Amino acid sequence: MYNVMQQLMQASNGLSLGKSSFQGHNPSWRFRSTPATERVLQYQAGQKIHGFTVKEVVAVPDLFLTAVKLTHDNTGAQYLHAARDDKNNLFSVQLRTTPMDNTGVPHILEHTVLCGSEKYPCRDPFFKMLNRSLSTFMNAFTASDFTMYPFSTQNGKDFQNLLSVYLDAVFFPCLGELDFRQEGWRLENENPSDPTSPLVFKGVVFNEMKGAFSDNEQVYAQYLQNKLYPDHTYGVVSGGEPLAIPDLSWEQLKHFHATHYHPSNARFFTYGDMPLEQHLKQIHEEALSKFERTEPDTAVPNQPHWDRPVSLPIQYHCSSVSTSLSDNVVVSFMCPSLCSITDTFEGFTLSLLSSLMISGPNAPFYKALIEPKIGTDFSSVVGYDGSTKEASFSIGLQGMAEEDIEKVKQIIIQTFDEIIANGFEEERIEALLHKIEIQMKHQSTSFGLSLASYIASCWNHDGDPVQLLKISDRVTQFRQALKDNPRFLQEKVVHYFKDNTHRLTLSMSPDEAYLEKQVKAEEEKLQKNIQALSESDKKDIYEKGLELLSIQSKTQDASCLPALKVSDIEPTIAVTRVETGTAGGVPVQYCEQPTNGMVYFRAMCSLNSLPEDLRLYVPLFCSVITKMGCGGLDYRQQDQQMELKTGGMSISTSVNPDYSNMDMYEQGVLLSSSCLERNLPDMFHLWSDIFNSPHFDDEERLRVLVMMSAQELANGISNSGHMYAMTRAARNLTPTGELQETFGGMEQVKFMKRVAEMPDLTQVLRTLPRIKRHILNPLNMRWVKSLHVTVTYQRLRFYYDFSLLTLRKVFYNFFGQMCVYLIIPTQEPNFKPCQMKTFFPMPFPINFVSECIRTVPFTHEDCASLNILARMMTAKYLHGEIREKGGAYGGGARMGGGLFTFYSYRDPNTVQTLSAFRKGVDWAISGQFTQQDINEAKLSVFSAVDSPVAPSDKGMGRFLSGITDELKQAHRERLFAVTDKSIVDVAGRYLGIGQRTCGVAILGPENDTIKKDPSWVVK
Repeated sequence: MYNVMQQLMQASNGLSLGKSSFQGHNPSWRFRSTPATERVLQYQAGQKIHGFTVKEVVAVPDLFLTAVKLTHDNTGAQYLHAARDDKNNLFSVQLRTTPMDNTGVPHILEHTVLCGSEKYPCRDPFFKMLNRSLSTFMNAFTASDFTMYPFSTQNGKDFQNLLSVYLDAVFFPCLGELDFRQEGWRLENENPSDPTSPLVFKGVVFNEMKGAFSDNEQVYAQYLQNKLYPDHTYGVVSGGEPLAIPDLSWEQLKHFHATHYHPSNARFFTYGDMPLEQHLKQIHEEALSKFERTEPDTAVPNQPHWDRPVSLPIQYHCSSVSTSLSDNVVVSFMCPSLCSITDTFEGFTLSLLSSLMISGPNAPFYKALIEPKIGTDFSSVVGYDGSTKEASFSIGLQGMAEEDIEKVKQIIIQTFDEIIANGFEEERIEALLHKIEIQMKHQSTSFGLSLASYIASCWNHDGDPVQLLKISDRVTQFRQALKDNPRFLQEKVVHYFKDNTHRLTLSMSPDEAYLEKQVKAEEEKLQKNIQALSESDKKDIYEKGLELLSIQSKTQDASCLPALKVSDIEPTIAVTRVETGTAGGVPVQYCEQPTNGMVYFRAMCSLNSLPEDLRLYVPLFCSVITKMGCGGLDYRQQDQQMELKTGGMSISTSVNPDYSNMDMYEQGVLLSSSCLERNLPDMFHLWSDIFNSPHFDDEERLRVLVMMSAQELANGISNSGHMYAMTRAARNLTPTGELQETFGGMEQVKFMKRVAEMPDLTQVLRTLPRIKRHILNPLNMRWVKSLHVTVTYQRLRFYYDFSLLTLRKVFYNFFGQMCVYLIIPTQEPNFKPCQMKTFFPMPFPINFVSECIRTVPFTHEDCASLNILARMMTAKYLHGEIREKGGAYGGGARMGGGLFTFYSYRDPNTVQTLSAFRKGVDWAISGQFTQQDINEAKLSVFSAVDSPVAPSDKGMGRFLSGITDELKQAHRERLFAVTDKSIVDVAGRYLGIGQRTCGVAILGPENDTIKKDPSWVVK
């Protein structure tokens, strides 16, 4: 959970224009006042409601919500409600948690509070509620200086149930010693049942953070923050440094809860269309009324400002999939105290300034650092970061030679000087402001969560979260500042960067012995702990290990927990209306949705005619086709026009298995773009140029893009190893499995590494036009588009006709006269699935394990039973074996694409986990589950089936896979009809030994047992 928060906050802090902090808005809001916003307008400042006092009621038209700020009278707890016409309601409570050591106490506490509470004393109520609700999101996050507990759901009864569980967990947890040992760390016999087996470190967070510290990007980011802000809580690892975690005691954990988890140190946030009064009443009665106000000592002081720059080295592990053994260097500035993140305009300005300096090929630092190919990409930490009390800005390179470090530092200083002298083009500033407009109009299904994350850091340090939401005010203020002072931005560069002595240069060098040193350090720590033990201590450890194992093995009584019933699930799906037709002879699907003035466009181009030798190049083609220039535009001009006129244009691979035949599929590339209504002709003109005259003649530009792509793939493995393992395990089971491995698996990672190391890319340049001739062909296309329908019917009719006419005109400009063409799915009747076990040695101290079994397609009558089985086996068997007993961060089973897939994530085990997969099947075949287990699995499955769909994605399932609402409803009815007999039946027929065709894959550290086993292929 710790690493997820790091990523989420980096994407959501400040108005991060480069990374789109607004992940979009929810489908149900409109260009008018709504009942949810109208209801809260009745409140007045000073009004008392269920123990709270209203402080402020503010309409935020930018986001079509009304904000209500309150304070709890007895405790001083802060509360913000965002009323919005959105059924996906969210709750979160965040507490300022400021550790002063590396033991990971806030992170381990985040895990442990979810293991049982006064009102709900059963073990693991959090994980059990995943299967007793229709939640659309449940999690908990540990950031550098706060911990957040959010959930969301569309069901009112479910909201009350989850709120009760969350409140009791946060404020009244059991914090049992065995839960601390399971979730945090413990010294235990390798085999808990054998007192003669060696003692080892175990624990979920311990293994999670070993995995996190095997991610070079995360290590770099963590070390950078620790050294840039060394004097208080930012100087330590809030998630826990693996070798420091065993220094944390159970008593220290309980003390940290007592001093930090109090309503006086809490900030509550609710969002959506449910009544505020109901939330306030429940929160007051079930939690806050039981506390009195305290004065928590959790404030973070400002970091003392350095009077001279600092330089520090750090080492990292080498990866077999990295493009080279190379250095990283970053120069990071702590922005002076003038830029506290609570100053919303200053933060907005710095965020926008950051994007102007680094984002895209027109940015000064891109030109100065990326295009000369000194390194492979910007450093993993780059740009504005508002996640700490005082913001920072970082710029640097990765994948560079050690001898170029000083050169890069000089280039950075020179580039600041050039920015101060020349400023920025007005068109670039307008392009970024256009991006803000797009971000505010675009709608996603998780806007409540995005909002909670967006305001978290500013609010955590007593900033005004409502001011942060008034984005149009910031834009107006920014435009006025530029008008009043044309050198406004240059002066910011002088103040924050040129004249800033609080500057850290961090260089990171590869160490081939890094992993070996880590293993040795852990072993030394282990032996030191063991040597301090008496025989009595060892006996006590053994007995506690048996006690924990006994509790983990018992069936838990969860009857104290609230739960929805299967009867609470809607019996039918909401129908999505689509229209089909042709435009210029090309099949078109129209889906009218409330898109707030946005137009979303997708097109699928078939790969059926593509020669086999070109397939590995397709992801590279997709990555570069929109970044090389087109028509009369070079790549810089193309990027500028895309920023000014669209919300983004991209092409990606798409492999869609047939819903009724395992050996049929459709392969293609998916074109995606969006724009404001007014820019629709401009967007299609850009697509026309990309189709008709893409540029494939600039080897230097291609090399830059290849290096960046290869570096990104290599960096991503340590965080997504389970996805790579699952993809590889499925490779030889279906025709789509092989394609997915080619396009997005380890095969693609290694291919891009080879391409990046080629001294001459001429052959690649020649390959790209060949792919274009097969893919960007009108005879291989179909299109989908979401239209704006929130205005009057008359305007809708006019706009609909306008769009269709535009489509026809653009299509004819693309291709001339065309005939209707029907895409025929690819069928491989002679495909023979085969079993294979593959091991990828990686420089990680943990494993990612997967086993895939070929089963049945979506419309098969057994698919529903396999879906329910996967969810039930995860919750009732695999979670206990893989996470609780095995110590992995996560694991489970899933059903999809005709495959039943087992997986584990950041797992200390390999063979033991594969054994757990097999025993899970035995458990299912033996029928060791109850009707309540089945009902809970159905709730969990339906929470995913019925999860919200954004307007831009409505109809996409049908477009990509051909699955109609009628097919979805039939599958839904089969899910309702699943019984214990059908589950036992499918477990035996598809998953039982001798019945299955399976593939296995593991990514992890060197493993002698596997290497000596001839049944494994070691890569």
